[in-house]
Amino acid sequence: QVQLVESGGGLVQPGGSLRLSCAASGTIPGAAVMGWFRQVPGKQRELVATVTSGGTVDYGDSVQGRSTITRNNAKNTVDLQMDSLKPEDTGVYYCKIQRKITPTMTAWGQGIQVTVSA
Repeated sequence: QVQLVESGGGLVQPGGSLRLSCAASGTIPGAAVMGWFRQVPGKQRELVATVTSGGTVDYGDSVQGRSTITRNNAKNTVDLQMDSLKPEDTGVYYCKIQRKITPTMTAWGQGIQVTVSA
């Protein structure tokens, strides 16, 4: 079983930056994708960014060009650097790890609040 713990959220002013970190513990599967998703009330959880164990990244359209995801396979961590933050970036950010090949698995963190406001 995998546990994910997020850190780094909080309140930031528009135009500011924030770095989210996620640490995975437990039995970490190989070939698993790690990433960040976010959710606001009344909307579906949406992709922010993901990174494979090989370093291939994918970004959601809303954060493309403003965010950088990095992964440390040795430490089982994934970080998300977000710059030029906008009020619409406000939401609960969830860390996720998923393995899509057999044996499949998915785990989510508890979520961390990010608020972008003056």
